[in-house]
Amino acid sequence: MPIAQGFDAIAQHLTAADRPLTAFCACELRSPSPFTDQGFIDFNRIYVGTLEAWGIFKTEENPVARSNVCPELRKPDEPCFYAFSYTVPDERAARPSFVIAGSGEATEAPGAYAERIVRYGETTESAMADKARHVLSAMETRMSALGVGWSDTTASQAYCVHDIHPFLADEIVQRGAADNGLTWYFARPPVIGLEFEMDVRGVDTELYLDP
Repeated sequence: MPIAQGFDAIAQHLTAADRPLTAFCACELRSPSPFTDQGFIDFNRIYVGTLEAWGIFKTEENPVARSNVCPELRKPDEPCFYAFSYTVPDERAARPSFVIAGSGEATEAPGAYAERIVRYGETTESAMADKARHVLSAMETRMSALGVGWSDTTASQAYCVHDIHPFLADEIVQRGAADNGLTWYFARPPVIGLEFEMDVRGVDTELYLDP
């Protein structure tokens, strides 16, 4: 569903579920092709405009987890929503629930993506293994900040158009990142030069909505 239409549908769903707009906590987007650095900045400005209006984005801080990837085939005509997450009270508190934002193989230091991407421009088996190792470590760092780990996840998702089998066992399965399965999307990360992205979540309820 296109971004503007998707935001309207999400607002209607949250209202029907008796949840405030600030319950919106994560989303998965699909775009036609990877952005340039500036194109990605420009897109984010449009996206966060709605979050700011909803009272979520404040003082340049965005608490909404997000993945924005680009299908290699059957591309959408424009940036679209694929899925979204929101909070609900849970008196049972059986276990922590969380959604971790997607990350590609770039460090979080300032600078252009080309300066921060692990083994920029390389897609050999060893390069892809290094990229995956960096991304998996980023997922673990983000989960650790929330006091959770791979054993708490209910879904792990990878986005890559290159062969992941050479490092699947040692870098993904071995560390527990696929204990509940791994969903591999034949898609590229959102910025030109990135080759591998992942996101993870641990949730009790998933709904499939008819668009």
